[in-house]
Amino acid sequence: MGMIINATTRDDQGKGASRRLRREEKLPAIVYGAGKEPSAISLNIHEITHLLENDDAFTSVLDLSIDKKVEPVIIKDLQRHPAKNTVTHVDLLRINMKQTIVTSIPLNFTGSDDNEAVRLGAILNQFVNTVEVSCLPADMPNGIEVDISNLAIGDHISLTGISMPEGVTLTALTHGDIEAHDQSVVAVQEAKLMAEEVEEEVIEADGDESAEGDDAEQDDSDSDS
Repeated sequence: MGMIINATTRDDQGKGASRRLRREEKLPAIVYGAGKEPSAISLNIHEITHLLENDDAFTSVLDLSIDKKVEPVIIKDLQRHPAKNTVTHVDLLRINMKQTIVTSIPLNFTGSDDNEAVRLGAILNQFVNTVEVSCLPADMPNGIEVDISNLAIGDHISLTGISMPEGVTLTALTHGDIEAHDQSVVAVQEAKLMAEEVEEEVIEADGDESAEGDDAEQDDSDSDS
């Protein structure tokens, strides 16, 4: 059985309506897509909060039940309170199970405990944490595994090195020039080399600030003369 979101339709909208909904322990939301008109709905705040605690909810097809009518959706966007970080609004996208969707999927890096270089003090740099993929809804993975157990110092894995699930395509590699879009995802680097690079960045930043200060002093002296 899939994850279910129970909802009811609502007619009142706006900030005042949203505040009233929250006092009733409901959360404003909207569902759109699949060639249908957008519908303003409300969700039980406790049910949706519990659902969002499950990371798989963000990468799964959910069953949206509105007034006892069920349709497949995915979570498209969340709005959060700037201070409390609580969810204040939910956007749901209707989907056609027979049509391809584009969505973001997290990368799950495995094998660090078995990596000899990392055990000896090398640094593991993760440059990408999520990737955009294209697939049928039924083929959408909750995550994509990237095994780094055999990487040595200086080795890296790029997008083309990721083993993709069947039926799932990386959109970054569908834009013609694969080599130009084949960015590095993860690399193992010597700790000393990493420290040197950080030190170089600090020196460059200090040099830039110093140059800006010299320019400012020159401007002041020019204005005095």
